[in-house]
Amino acid sequence: MNSTLCKRHLSIVGFFSVAAVFTMSCESSKVLVYPMDGSHWVNMKVLIEALNSRGHEITVIRPSSSWYINEHSPLYKTITVPDGIDSLGDFIKDNLNKMVKMQIRKSSTLAFLKVQMNFFSMLSSAHSIACDTVSAIIEDKELIKRLQDEQYDLVLTDPAITVGVVLASYLKLPLVLNVRWIMSGEGHFAIAPSPLSYIPVPGSGLSDKMTFSQRVKNFLFYAIILFQDKFVVGPHYKALCNKYFDNDCDIVSLLQEADIWLMRLDFVFDFPRPTMPNVVYMGGFQCKPSKPLPEDLEASVQSSGEHGFIIMSLGTLVDGLPADTAEEIAAVFAKLPQKVIWRHLGPKPSTLGNNTLLVDWMPQNDLLGHSKIKAFVAHGGTNGVQEAIYHGVPVLGIPLFFDQFDNLMRIQAKGAAKILELAQLNGHNFEQMLLEVLNDASYRMNMQRLSRLHRDQPMKPLDTAVFWIEYVMRHKGASHLRTKAYRMPWYSYHSLDVMLCLLSIAAVIVLMTVAFIRYVCCSACCKRKVKNE
Repeated sequence: MNSTLCKRHLSIVGFFSVAAVFTMSCESSKVLVYPMDGSHWVNMKVLIEALNSRGHEITVIRPSSSWYINEHSPLYKTITVPDGIDSLGDFIKDNLNKMVKMQIRKSSTLAFLKVQMNFFSMLSSAHSIACDTVSAIIEDKELIKRLQDEQYDLVLTDPAITVGVVLASYLKLPLVLNVRWIMSGEGHFAIAPSPLSYIPVPGSGLSDKMTFSQRVKNFLFYAIILFQDKFVVGPHYKALCNKYFDNDCDIVSLLQEADIWLMRLDFVFDFPRPTMPNVVYMGGFQCKPSKPLPEDLEASVQSSGEHGFIIMSLGTLVDGLPADTAEEIAAVFAKLPQKVIWRHLGPKPSTLGNNTLLVDWMPQNDLLGHSKIKAFVAHGGTNGVQEAIYHGVPVLGIPLFFDQFDNLMRIQAKGAAKILELAQLNGHNFEQMLLEVLNDASYRMNMQRLSRLHRDQPMKPLDTAVFWIEYVMRHKGASHLRTKAYRMPWYSYHSLDVMLCLLSIAAVIVLMTVAFIRYVCCSACCKRKVKNE
């Protein structure tokens, strides 16, 4: 009886808590969105849909060669700008496909360095093009006047390409970041204390428990990030800042002035770490309960019987694996009792079995939420990993680039995934790891535990994100949540000047004490000498 009353009381409290959040909504406001294309747009669109449903007026700045950002939408108005080349998206995609092939063919140190240099070259070109685009916006007097006259309430941007931050600063508007990555790494490194002793650097593939040699590796990867920031990406933004702001400005300082950082992660997924008051965690905000599958797809998965089915997708940026690798994977799938749904855009493998369905697109969230799903073979993108956590589906990860290895490492460290690197990808290794994920119940149990932890929150992550966006609108910013630490010189931030001062005082005291003792000793000696004479 008491348990029933308690549950009813909690339900009532929960209802009124959510109701209170939504009754605090500000009036219809104007939001200027500068998104990033590709998978980043997928989660930005979720925020736009939520803001639109609350009555806010959204304007999206989109490049003319955009993949996914439609020029006409009932959710938002658009401003289309040229992006400097025929298609920035295709430029990035072509380079990433080349990098995937390089990683599969060779695994030597030389190959690693070659991949890294190609990556730096691609990043430099992409950010240079993006900076040219925002410069063209600012130089377009008619457009910039239009943006100023609209009197937007805030700018919402993804700072992986940081030009939206520059535009917000130029327009002097409050800034909210939909963020995990900035132009030179993970967002926390720009705003929160990040001790390298237990905070793994992006790309290192480490956990928060490091041996001495791993801490050395972590430090070296941090040096790569600093090199990338200083010499690869930074100069493009420095030129932009010098052109439109004072000489002391730099892109990191502009980032640090953002009012709210909406982080696309939570600590069910990530390792514990220091954070700041204006960082709001909304990991899994794009996840939602599954919907019924199309009839033909539902019939296919139901025919799998007690064995269930597997899905495989390597995301939108890679057209497909090399043909010989795809052949080996198809041959492994053909041996399984499970059905397989594989998003594969390359030629049809000759070893393809009757149990495998090739598709150009799949309703990934709905498949992950199906009762017969057994495993997810994935590249490790943030959206896919968080959907797997939400639905409790174990993962065999094949990381390709960017944050994917680090994402998979986080769930592997929690016993919910296995990682197969591209350099080790062959039929034997793929079969061995896939069977381990399928047959070892601990992977599913651990992932389902993560799912329960992730879902056990007082508010849905999307509701939390919308609240804080509207919070910035209501209060015209959130400067009281921003630390002033970034305005301090590095030696003051680390208190090196204080330590130097205290050491100097201590040294003076020691020297004065020694001098006093020597004086007393010398005086005593002189008195004894005089007395003896």
